[in-house]
Amino acid sequence: MTGQTRKRVPRFYGLRVYLSSTIIYYWLILPFLLILFIRHAPDLKSSGLINFRDRSNSDSVNVVADSIKKLVEQGIKQGTLTDTAFTKLLEVSDDTATVSATDTTMTEVEEKVAESTEGDQIGEAFSFLFNLLLLGFLAGFIFNLPFKRYFSKKRRNKYISDNLNKFVKRFLLYTPLINAGILGLAYGIAHTYMYYNLLSGSIFNHEIEKDIYQNFFLISLIGSILAVLFIFFWEKHRVHIKYIEFVFSDEELKHRIFKTKKPGKIRNRMMVSAAMTTLLPLSIVTLYLFLSITNIRDLNISELNDDHKGILFGEFMTFKEAFTGSEDGSLMLNWLFYINAINSLFMSIGITSGIFIAFLYIFFFVKWTTQDVVYPIKELLQRMAETGKGKMYNFGLVRTNNELGLLTEGYNDMSQKLGDYIHNMSEMAEAYSRFVPKQFLEYLEKDSFVDIKLGDQVQKEMTVLFSDIRSFTEISETMSPKENFDFINYYLGYMEPVIRNNNGFIDKYIGDSIMALFSESPENAINAAIEMRKKLSQFNQVMDQFGKPAINSGIGIHFGTLMLGIVGGEGRMDGTVISDAVNLASRLEGLTKIYGSSIIISQDTLIKMEKSDLYQYRFLDIVKVKGKREPSYIFEIIDGDPDDIKELKLQTKDIFAEAINLYKSREFSKAKEGFESIIEINQKDKAAKTYLKRCKAFIESGVPDEWDGITIINWKA
Repeated sequence: MTGQTRKRVPRFYGLRVYLSSTIIYYWLILPFLLILFIRHAPDLKSSGLINFRDRSNSDSVNVVADSIKKLVEQGIKQGTLTDTAFTKLLEVSDDTATVSATDTTMTEVEEKVAESTEGDQIGEAFSFLFNLLLLGFLAGFIFNLPFKRYFSKKRRNKYISDNLNKFVKRFLLYTPLINAGILGLAYGIAHTYMYYNLLSGSIFNHEIEKDIYQNFFLISLIGSILAVLFIFFWEKHRVHIKYIEFVFSDEELKHRIFKTKKPGKIRNRMMVSAAMTTLLPLSIVTLYLFLSITNIRDLNISELNDDHKGILFGEFMTFKEAFTGSEDGSLMLNWLFYINAINSLFMSIGITSGIFIAFLYIFFFVKWTTQDVVYPIKELLQRMAETGKGKMYNFGLVRTNNELGLLTEGYNDMSQKLGDYIHNMSEMAEAYSRFVPKQFLEYLEKDSFVDIKLGDQVQKEMTVLFSDIRSFTEISETMSPKENFDFINYYLGYMEPVIRNNNGFIDKYIGDSIMALFSESPENAINAAIEMRKKLSQFNQVMDQFGKPAINSGIGIHFGTLMLGIVGGEGRMDGTVISDAVNLASRLEGLTKIYGSSIIISQDTLIKMEKSDLYQYRFLDIVKVKGKREPSYIFEIIDGDPDDIKELKLQTKDIFAEAINLYKSREFSKAKEGFESIIEINQKDKAAKTYLKRCKAFIESGVPDEWDGITIINWKA
């Protein structure tokens, strides 16, 4: 069981099944055979097959004793006491028989023994069947040996060859039929031989011998059928409940693996079980009751006297005409029967033996039938419970080819379709989250995208990050539209994981620009910006290998209050963020071009930072950008620059701060000297160059009266 806990690998039963069924056969046959011989002992005597003689003569007794000894030795040698031996034993116990020493000699007795043993057809049939069963045991051992090796190796986690695995997988489902067929063939050959003897009749010297042989044939045939059925159903039960999941994979057992696609019926299995557990006991009891009765006419009484009638009818004597149909009771002899003491003993033994055999069949067949029905249902209910808890693709094992197998197969199909549907829905939700971030669901307190409605909104404090590729328009003119598309996707593939890994999410892509939101802390946004700059360096190294020009980017970060929600119409909606904070972040990104900075943050962002001392930054300016009435203090994060530039900016950080203070105090000449000294050290410091240019302009043109040190940016940088 796919993902499911496996049971302990069981042992494979082969000869054990054979032996158990054979014991049941003999247990059913031997008591019946014993009763059969004793039951017909009077007939055997009257037919001359048993000669009772006077045992008063000691010589005669010795002769009979020696004869019995030889018969017993012969029975032991053949493996069973024969009918001849048994009838000879009866001679010893009959006190009414006499044998004369002058009438019988040792030679005569031995001749009679020899004559009687020539007709020992039942013993011969027993011996023939026993030999066939031994051959069946050998054939069964050879057939079942690969299965025993397979499960033994499986149990010990040993290597199983491909040939052994293929053999077991190919024939496992046929083992009940093959094992039952092996012993069934032995029984069939033996009973065909016995039936041939009955048809020929030439081997029987007396009709009574044929009757006994015929009764033995019938009960043996019934016993063999019961033994074969016992093998078949036991092996079938173990294959479906014990073995099947250790040979076939969970994927194979999702569907019926049986060769016949026509399903069976649980009803038929129940009827077989009922027949084996109800009709069998009744049949055995009825059979022994039938054997235990004696017909009145067997007494050789031509007419019943009053004493006979009194014994037969007792207090019902007054209704004797109703029973007999005549005054003299002649009709009574044709149908009345009685049970004598010996018959009662036979009946008790037979019924006890029959009930014991019936109890075995009831125990095993009820157990097998119950487990064959209940076990798959419990297993299926367990799978359904696990599926209800969210475990997808949780398939049951199709163990049977009846309604339960169809039910499990149907559940597996449903589980497959349900799993595929949920998987597709998850993929759709995942895909949709790439267009509308799933964080929108969390902020809007929605469980699913289907719960989102037009106009849903929430006010949040967040850090907004804007990133843009500088001069991308000029770069794109050197590439085809497809190359532009691939270039952008490759670039964004570098940047998106950085934002996600720093607890942010991308709200939207605007061409080559990225707008991202960070809800936890401004540090997450700054860390993402610094890492994005490092990733940009790696990206440029790759592009250089393909002969593509290096690119640069600017990042603006601002912390503020914003409205997050759903805008659009009923036919087309989109999640977005609307706020002045978004506009300012976008303007700060534009200022990176003017000041030559990699990362610019607002004063509000710096104030919200809990560990600002962990970062290297410098004050840049006080600006009033387009669309903003209030000026903003902006700062440059130096950590985003290349190491050489970063080192030079840190070296001139104090000079830069002093020069800006002189600039804001209108001491432009001194400020000019400071910026010039910075440029001498760092030729790439564009912010110093910008301030130097402003100082020169104020020195040459003068300072407006309304100038307050705030830089006004009236265009979108």
